[in-house]
Amino acid sequence: MPESQPDYLRGLQLWVNLPARDKMRAPRYQGIAGDAFPVVRTKAGVEVRVIAGVFEKARGPVKDIIIDPGYLDVGLPSGGCFEHEVPEGHTVFAYVLDGNGIFSPGTDPLGKGRLALYGTGGAVSIAAKENGLRFILVSGQPIGEPVAWGGPIVMNTQAELDQAFREYHAGTFIKTK
Repeated sequence: MPESQPDYLRGLQLWVNLPARDKMRAPRYQGIAGDAFPVVRTKAGVEVRVIAGVFEKARGPVKDIIIDPGYLDVGLPSGGCFEHEVPEGHTVFAYVLDGNGIFSPGTDPLGKGRLALYGTGGAVSIAAKENGLRFILVSGQPIGEPVAWGGPIVMNTQAELDQAFREYHAGTFIKTK
């Protein structure tokens, strides 16, 4: 990631936890240039950059990930509204990058650096307050497995995590064919 500079440069990464059966696959990184992401602009001034998944008929370039993530970068003008149908069973969250908005009817607005966690799937409706709103909306199929996490490594049990760190320090963690 490039070094962050306030109000100039920022970056977000989506790290996906894989099911246990797929954790030891060869590592894979999808580096995609910014101009490869389709942008959908609505008549109401909403702008959606599709990173992964589908919005309207636009499909993002990030593909072939087991949990089938949706990853949208959404900008709303002041008073604008965004609606999106998330596949049933997908866990959904929104993270505010700038501005503030209402992420669930009857709740207080959320501002920069706040996260809204939704249930699974269904319709998401988000309204911008004054000064507009920019957020990411991420969804994916939950894998329903336990998590043991340490630094950059995510496994299912502490014993697997300990083994992974032993292999990492021994230089044998990365398995290639």
